[in-house]
Amino acid sequence: MTRPSRPELTRYGRPKRVDGGIRAQSTRGDIGESWWSKRFISVLESFSGLGGRLARGRNYARAGQVLSLTIEPGTVHARVQGSVDPPYRVQIGLSTYDDPTWTRIEQAMAAQALFAARLLAGEMPPPIEEAFSAAGAPLFPTSAADLRMSCSCPDATVPCKHIAATFYLLAEAFDADPFQILHWRGRDRATLLANLRVLRTTAAPARTARRRAGTAAKRAGDRPHGVGAAAALVEAASADRAASADLTASVTRFWVAPVPLPTRPPTLTTDVDLVLRQLPTPDPWLGGRALVDALRPLYAAFRP
Repeated sequence: MTRPSRPELTRYGRPKRVDGGIRAQSTRGDIGESWWSKRFISVLESFSGLGGRLARGRNYARAGQVLSLTIEPGTVHARVQGSVDPPYRVQIGLSTYDDPTWTRIEQAMAAQALFAARLLAGEMPPPIEEAFSAAGAPLFPTSAADLRMSCSCPDATVPCKHIAATFYLLAEAFDADPFQILHWRGRDRATLLANLRVLRTTAAPARTARRRAGTAAKRAGDRPHGVGAAAALVEAASADRAASADLTASVTRFWVAPVPLPTRPPTLTTDVDLVLRQLPTPDPWLGGRALVDALRPLYAAFRP
């Protein structure tokens, strides 16, 4: 057997160490912390002919061999340092969705208050995959054929370890910002949230009307004045008027005594010496009982 030449050993040997590369946060075990990044990796690992090769890039990802990672609508770009200069160029493509498709996805999201709240909090709600599926547009790739993978390295195997390392760091990028998944599919964060706010605001009055109509329909039962939405709306209007009348009556009754108050004269008739009788007898040095007797005629004189 012929020993490989020195250049070949260098070409396929250990990767060159780099400073300032993007190093995976995970030092052992699985890469990815959130459910959406773990889901992304598990989807990739489930693909025949792809999952078994991903592990080749785990050490590259943890060693910081990926120098740059950029996520754009439809394409992920990366530069990965291998065993020779210059760094290899990696591209991973995924189809984006057009505006009509995104409108269907956003309408499915807006139908549930959970989506907007969780997305505004920087989280990806687990049922979001259902919203994409309902629109006929899966969030994650469904097969290896959905991914367009290329690398400038001489390795003919796809994915090579440079592409695999990019996948792992892509999962961690999704950990840090779940909107990057949606951005890859063609919708940026600002546009998505703005559209969700509009849809939620527009749908609020309709939801209120439906709730009132449903309540009115339950109250109406089998009443003979009509059936269907028209009857429910009539009933809802009647219920609102009745509630308003009840409130007005309640406010009016609030100031009415529960029982009639007795009629009292504007002034009370009392004995003129009432105050004198309430006071204790003065001390002897003030005159004692004789002082009270002397004051009684004066009180009588003050009486109107």
